[in-house]
Amino acid sequence: MDGLTMMWRALLSIALLFTCLPATAHEIRPTIADIEVGEAEVTMSLRVTLETLIAGIDLSEVDDTNDAPEAAVYDRLRALDPGALEEALREAWPRISEGFILEVEEQRLSPEIETVQIPPVGDAELPRDSLLTVTADLPDGDAGVQIGLAPQFGTFIPRQIGGGEDAYEGFLDGGELTPELPRAEVLTEGWLDVFLRYIGAGFEHIIPLGLDHILFVLGLFFFATQLRPLLFQITAFTVAHTITLALAATGVVSIPASIVEPMIAATIVFVGIENTLGWGSTRGRTTLVFAFGLLHGLGFASVLGDYGIASDRFVVALIGFNIGVEFGQIAVVAIAFALVGWFMSKPWYRKAIAIPASLVIAAIGAYWVIERTLL
Repeated sequence: MDGLTMMWRALLSIALLFTCLPATAHEIRPTIADIEVGEAEVTMSLRVTLETLIAGIDLSEVDDTNDAPEAAVYDRLRALDPGALEEALREAWPRISEGFILEVEEQRLSPEIETVQIPPVGDAELPRDSLLTVTADLPDGDAGVQIGLAPQFGTFIPRQIGGGEDAYEGFLDGGELTPELPRAEVLTEGWLDVFLRYIGAGFEHIIPLGLDHILFVLGLFFFATQLRPLLFQITAFTVAHTITLALAATGVVSIPASIVEPMIAATIVFVGIENTLGWGSTRGRTTLVFAFGLLHGLGFASVLGDYGIASDRFVVALIGFNIGVEFGQIAVVAIAFALVGWFMSKPWYRKAIAIPASLVIAAIGAYWVIERTLL
């Protein structure tokens, strides 16, 4: 690579990073619930952003409240003092309570507010986590209870308390229910169950949920002319994001999504442009992929950090999750190869397939940079 090319490459990377200055962001976080099932009553203490529930935002459709049709309502609620917000919660509770799914043998229970603790307004540009405790009476009998949230309430992380390191704790997409939680006992699960569950979660966070990561991997694919160095780059990418995922999930590193997400989009732009201009070598690309993988790991951080995995399960969850991510990335490569990989050796492959595909990838990434910073 000559000096001029290196200079332009450096300038482009710097320019892309400067487009990623933090913007006003209202990040959506999963709802975490500590659950206690007694003989006659179930109690849930939820860490939740009440404003999203009161505003009626469909959390299955957006990643940021600014993208929701109810964004103005959310902003107004976010500016309310704790007393006023609690009043709004209780007024909207008949509607909100329908989204709390508690079932005993398919019989729906009616949850009621026991207590609510709401922090002061603080920085209105950041989410406000409140502590909401709800209870529901259990019907006669000894059947256990299944718990979940409606799809529009987003991701749900239930944790059964009182059972030590093996107590059930999971993460559920909206609409999914826990296994049956027994009364006056604790549902337990071993390390293998946790490991397998997080392999599935890691794969799911690539296919179908990780469109930005899919595009990044496709960017690597359209640069490659052989599978072996491509797979090595993908493994380097996984190792890198494992490092930062562990650091972020344990709280050692904390960078807001309003910074991380635009920068992830910028890496997609960079890879697409680099493919198009024919910059880089296999060795240089591998180094770059490792560096970008450190950034992408921050984008996965909420999967382990916000989910509050018990410390003695963290390593198992981390390894399982990243194995699932690796499987997902390899699946993306396999699908891409099945579609166009057979033409890699053709003289027209780069002009007819690799460059147009890379331009599309770069264009989508550029749109995301703008969307995540300005829109």
